[in-house]
Amino acid sequence: MIKKTKIVSFNINGVNSAIRDGLLEFMAKEDADIYCFQEVKSNPENATNSDIIRGMGYEEFWNPAKKKGYSGVMFYTRIKPLAVIYGMGIEEFDDEGRVITAEYEKFILVNAYFPNSQHELRRLPYKLRFNEEYLKFVKKLEKDTGKPVVLTGDFNVAHKEIDLRNPKSNEKNAGFTIEERESFTQILKHGLKDSFRELHPGMQGAYTWWSYKFKARERNIGWRIDYFVVSDKLMKHIKESEIILNIPGSDHAPIRLILEL
Repeated sequence: MIKKTKIVSFNINGVNSAIRDGLLEFMAKEDADIYCFQEVKSNPENATNSDIIRGMGYEEFWNPAKKKGYSGVMFYTRIKPLAVIYGMGIEEFDDEGRVITAEYEKFILVNAYFPNSQHELRRLPYKLRFNEEYLKFVKKLEKDTGKPVVLTGDFNVAHKEIDLRNPKSNEKNAGFTIEERESFTQILKHGLKDSFRELHPGMQGAYTWWSYKFKARERNIGWRIDYFVVSDKLMKHIKESEIILNIPGSDHAPIRLILEL
C-alpha cells in the first residue's frame, strides 16, 4: 500500500521564541506527519507548550547542545520511528547537538544543523570535517539498513550561483566558499539528489534564508541553504519539494517534502 508522508523542515532560530511568534498555528495549519527543527536553542525541560504539541498527536525527540541557548535539533513525529539515533558518535560534533536520525519502515530521516563557517571563516575547517563525517555516517546508515535516506536541515551552504541573490560579492564569504560548495557537491556525488533543484532546475529567486539587515527579506535578497537531499531511488517517489514562504518567527523559511512510498 502506497502511503503519503509530509515532512517539514525548519530552522526555527529558537523553539520558545518561534512558539511565541506562531509556530503552533503554523504546525496546525500545515498538518505535517513529521517536523524537523534545527537551531532549537533549548531542551525538553525548558521548552514551552510541548504538551500542546503532544496533544496534536506528535511524539518528540530532542538532541540539544550541551551549551545552553545554542544549536540543537529535534523531531516532532506522528509516525512512530523504529529507532532514533542521537548524534554521529563523534564528540566534537555531538556536543553541539547537530544531528538526530529516525529510522522508519521505508526510509531513514536525518535531521541536521550544519556548522556555520562564521566570520573570517574561522570555523571552515570544523565545517569541512563535519561534512566528511556526516557523509560517512549517512552512507553507513544506507548500508546497514538497506534503506534510502532523506537528509534535511540547514546545510549552511548555497550550492550554486542560482541559490543566492548576490553570488559574485559572496564568493569568499561563509556559506559560499569554493570549499563548502565543493564539499556539498561531494555529498551529492554519492547517490544523492537535491530534491528541490531536481524538480525546479531553473527557478531563480528561490531562497530559504535572509539577513535581518537592509530589509533583505522584503527585497528577497536571500540564500537557499535549507534542503531535502534524498537517495537517487527516492526521487521518483517525491511528489513535492517546496519552500513555504511568509512564515514569521525565524530568518529562515520552512521547506516541505511530500513522499509517496
